[in-house]
Amino acid sequence: MPGRRPLARSLTASALAMWSLALAGADAAGSGRPADDDGNWPAYNRTLASDRFSRLDQVNRGNVAGLVRKCEYALPAPTSFQTGPLVIDGVLYFTSPGATFAIDAATCAERWRVTHPVLTGEGVVSANRGLAYLDGRLFRGTMEGDVLALSPEDGRTLWTARIPDAGPGVTIPMAPIAADGKVFIGNAGGDRAGVTGHVYAYDAATGEMLWRFEVVPDTPEVRATWRVPPGNPLSGGGVWVSLSYDEETGIVYAPTGNPAPDFDIELREGDNLYVNSIIAIDGRTGRRVTHNQIVRRDYHDWGVSAAPALVTTAAGRRIVASANKDGLLSVLDRTDLAAGLPLLYARPTTTRENVDVPLSRDRPTRFCPGMFGGTEWNGAAFHPRLNTLFVGTVDWCTSFTLQPRGTPTPATGDIWLGVVEPINEAMADWSTARGWLTAFDADTGAVRWRLEAPKPVLGGVTPTAGGLVFASDLAGNLFALDAESGRRLWNDEVGQPVGGGIVTYRVGEQQLVAAAVGNGGGVWPIPVTRSSVIVYGLP
Repeated sequence: MPGRRPLARSLTASALAMWSLALAGADAAGSGRPADDDGNWPAYNRTLASDRFSRLDQVNRGNVAGLVRKCEYALPAPTSFQTGPLVIDGVLYFTSPGATFAIDAATCAERWRVTHPVLTGEGVVSANRGLAYLDGRLFRGTMEGDVLALSPEDGRTLWTARIPDAGPGVTIPMAPIAADGKVFIGNAGGDRAGVTGHVYAYDAATGEMLWRFEVVPDTPEVRATWRVPPGNPLSGGGVWVSLSYDEETGIVYAPTGNPAPDFDIELREGDNLYVNSIIAIDGRTGRRVTHNQIVRRDYHDWGVSAAPALVTTAAGRRIVASANKDGLLSVLDRTDLAAGLPLLYARPTTTRENVDVPLSRDRPTRFCPGMFGGTEWNGAAFHPRLNTLFVGTVDWCTSFTLQPRGTPTPATGDIWLGVVEPINEAMADWSTARGWLTAFDADTGAVRWRLEAPKPVLGGVTPTAGGLVFASDLAGNLFALDAESGRRLWNDEVGQPVGGGIVTYRVGEQQLVAAAVGNGGGVWPIPVTRSSVIVYGLP
C-alpha cells in the first residue's frame, strides 16, 4: 500500500463504561487514550460502545439557558454535512464528502484543511459521516472506496488502502472506529445492483488489510436464503453507518442495510442473510460470532441504520440498543453470545402504518416510516445515571408502485429500487414531515417522555451528566432538554437544517458544545445556504 508512514505519538479513542470511573482513570495511563478522556470526544459516538454519554456537568440544567455562541467555522460551500466531529486535546476534527478539517475547538481558527476526490454523476449522493482516531492517527473513508490514515498535526496522508471490493456503486460514507491497533470500516452501496456489504479490519499503523467479512458470503447455507431469478445479481447489506465495539470481548457489532431491489421482494425471495441485521464479529479474526436479523423479509428499505449502543442497564442487563429505519427501538440481550442476540423488546419510535401491507404493481401503497423514515445514521444514546435510552427519528411516509414484471435489471452499480415512481414523487409532501425524540426506560422499554419536533430529528443525540440531552431538527433548531422530563431548557435557531453530530468537550476549564450545522442536498428538500461548525459555551 502506498505512502505508509508511522507516527510516534500514541493516543486512542477508547472510553470504558460510564459507572466505572475509578477503573477508567486507573487504566487510562496504560491504554494510550488521551489523558483527559472525559474532556475529549474521541470517537464518532464518543465511546466505542456508542452510548454518546458525556460525564461533563459544568453546563447543566441550572445554567444551560445562558449558553451562547462562541465561534463558528463555515465551510467554503454548502454540502452534505452529516459529520460527527471528534475533539482531541483542544482540536476539533471533522469531514465533508470532499475534505477533512482541523480547527481550534475553542476559537474555531483553522489548523489545516485537506481535500479528497468526490464522485459525481447521475444518482450519486455524496456523504461522509466522520473520522476515527487511534495512536496519533486519524482515519476516514472516501466515496471512491479508499481508507485513509491522516496526520492530526497537518492532515498529510500517512497511508492509503483501497478496499478490495471497490468498483461501481461502492462507497465509504461511514465513520470508522479504531481500537486495539485496528481500523474497522465497511462499504455502502447495497441499494445498487450487484453491490454487497463488507466489514474490513486494517492495521492502524501500516494500512495492511487484516481481514474481510462478507455480509452475503458465498456459502450454501446463506445463498439458499436468496432465491433470485437466473442472471440477477445478489445485492444489498451495505455497511453505510458506523460500528460499535465491545472492548472487554473484542467483538465488533455491525449494522447491515437492506437488500436490493429495495421494494420488489419477488426478485429476492427468502430471508436474504445477513442483511437488515446486527452482526457480532470477532474483531481479531473477522469471524461471525452470531447475529440477529432485526428486519425480516424487508420490502420497505428498512435497513439496520445506526451503530447500536452497547450498555449495561440498572438491572444489570448487557444490551444492544438498536434504533432503526423501521421505526422501532429493538433491544437485544448480549449476555451470552453463544446463545445468540435474542430480542428483549421492541418499541415504536415514530409513526408506523401499513407495515404489513404488500406493495402493489397496480397502484401506489403508502407506508410509514417511509424509505427515509425512522432512525437514520445517528442511533440510540444512553444516560446511565437515569437508565434512559434516547432516540431521535424521522416521521415521513412513502408511496410506491412496484415496477412491471420483466423490467430489465440495472447495470452493475446503478440504483435498483424496483419501483415506478421517482423518489422525490414517492415521498409524502415535505409539509407533513416531522420528528420525534423519545426517552425510554432501558430495562423495560416504557416511554418516559416524548418530544414532537417540527421537522425530522437526524442529528446526534447527546446526554450529559449535567442532566441534559442535546438534540436538533431539520427546521434549524438546536436545543437542550431536561433529560428526566423532556422539558426544553434552551434553543438556538441556527437557520440551517442540522443532520450532523452534536458533541461536548472541555478546553481548559470550560465545557463547550459544538454542532455540525447545514446538511444540504440529497433527499432532504430543504434549502441550505451555509454548512458550518458552531461552538457554544457559557458566558
